[in-house]
Amino acid sequence: MPGKMLFASGVGTERARSAAASRRGVRRRKRETLEEKSTRVNAISARLALTYPDVECPLAHQNTFELLVAVMLSAQCTDAAVNKVTPELFRRYPDAAALSRASTREIEALIRTLGLFRAKAKSLQRCAQQLVDEFEGQVPATMEELTKLAGVGRKTANVILGHAFATPGIAVDTHCKRLSNRLGLTRQQDPTRIERDLNRLLPPEQWTGFSHRLIIHGRRVCHARKPNCGGCALRQWCPSREIAAASSGRRRKRPRRQWASALVRPPS
Repeated sequence: MPGKMLFASGVGTERARSAAASRRGVRRRKRETLEEKSTRVNAISARLALTYPDVECPLAHQNTFELLVAVMLSAQCTDAAVNKVTPELFRRYPDAAALSRASTREIEALIRTLGLFRAKAKSLQRCAQQLVDEFEGQVPATMEELTKLAGVGRKTANVILGHAFATPGIAVDTHCKRLSNRLGLTRQQDPTRIERDLNRLLPPEQWTGFSHRLIIHGRRVCHARKPNCGGCALRQWCPSREIAAASSGRRRKRPRRQWASALVRPPS
């Protein structure tokens, strides 16, 4: 008897969920196979390449050391903001040896306009010292060595590998994470697991360009709070468009309450 009650309860819960989804106007989608998802992501990649053919790094730099510093500074702030502070930073500290001799206060003074500037100053100084002590002042060219540096995670390492050493890699930042989930390419929230899922779906030669273009698309079109689904080049491959359409369909103006007519009557 308890087993039957539990089964009935499960059926009821499932029916309730289906009814709720139906009321929201969102249809249940058939689960994709890996092959189907791979075909879809390749179509997305091709459209992104047509939409954003230029995949040059927007961070101003002259060499690999400057690129590393700029990418470290770009965490939680815009590329434009980074490009404003790096010219003077690079003029004073043109290489790892010079930066390693600087105090954190000196570095802080130059990057004060950026978010998390104190933590970034410490990471830059420590990273520069590591480059001098362990790599003869040169930026290493492997994921394992790069991620040993202070302030360098897989996202930063993949940017360096892709743009400086032509080594394929998917850089998962907040935009890449958001769009990968909205496009139904992964259900993961951890950047390393998202990177792994995307690696399975795309050939290595597309990794760097795909993640860079996805980041651009997130900044320009698929915004966090209000995505521009109507102007999205990826709309036909995006399962989230159904949710967006259902949400917009529910936004109706509520009639105003006629307080005045209900409480005040005109004189007879």
